[in-house]
Amino acid sequence: MTIVKKIFNFYLDASIHVALGVFCLVHVTALTLNITVPQELYFFIFFGAISCYNFVKYGVEAEKYILVANTYQKIIQFFSFGCLLVAGYQLFFLTERVFVGLLVLAAITGLYALPVLPKNKNFRSFSGLKILIVAAVWAGTTVILPVISQLDVISWNVKIETVQRFLFVLILLVPFEIRDLKYDSASLKTLPQRVGVKGAKRIGYCWTVLFYAITFLKTDLDITHIMVKTILFVVLMLMIFKTELNQKKYFSSFWVEGIPLLWWVLFVISIKYSILH
Repeated sequence: MTIVKKIFNFYLDASIHVALGVFCLVHVTALTLNITVPQELYFFIFFGAISCYNFVKYGVEAEKYILVANTYQKIIQFFSFGCLLVAGYQLFFLTERVFVGLLVLAAITGLYALPVLPKNKNFRSFSGLKILIVAAVWAGTTVILPVISQLDVISWNVKIETVQRFLFVLILLVPFEIRDLKYDSASLKTLPQRVGVKGAKRIGYCWTVLFYAITFLKTDLDITHIMVKTILFVVLMLMIFKTELNQKKYFSSFWVEGIPLLWWVLFVISIKYSILH
């Protein structure tokens, strides 16, 4: 069991779980908008998400973003470099439009993590910007990139899907914001710091209602989309209800980050077995 636990913890600490969630959301976009996303883009996003997330998590603590403190972090660092190489190889097969989109998202991520501002500050240190930047990058990566790889026009349904994905990530970030309340600097002015735990949960409920409501603004809505989003709506509401300041170890890092996988599973099952048609 000790070996299994170590593997599981590495799976979480090395951002494989969150990268799998990003991967699943890209496929959800493909299924929702009925487009065929290139295999190379799937691979790039999965391996790129691992290296990017680990850079943000551990890079901000490492001297010059290269030197790390302990052996465990070094293992994760080497693993991340390997994933970065795989992602880099996929770049040769992506279109120019996608490449430009990636540069924009990479720039936003870099501004989020790197101390490019005076007094060694980054955009992450600006009050209220943290979750907005994360949600924007996720929405851009899981909706906009797949779409521009296949379509020339950003349609109404794509815009709705992008806004909905942005809200989805904001909702998922609420438990993390509450969990980190005890550790975050007061200067960050995170959502719970501004409105308290109860206030943050109320805002999370409002975002969830809005996330569900805008589903009905789509022009190609069918029963599959409605049923999947209804189940997802219930799960998100329960997630916020169960969120506490003192969380169990894997509540946010595994269960909350696993909700994108649930969304994908619901969609795949509903299509494959026509349960919801």
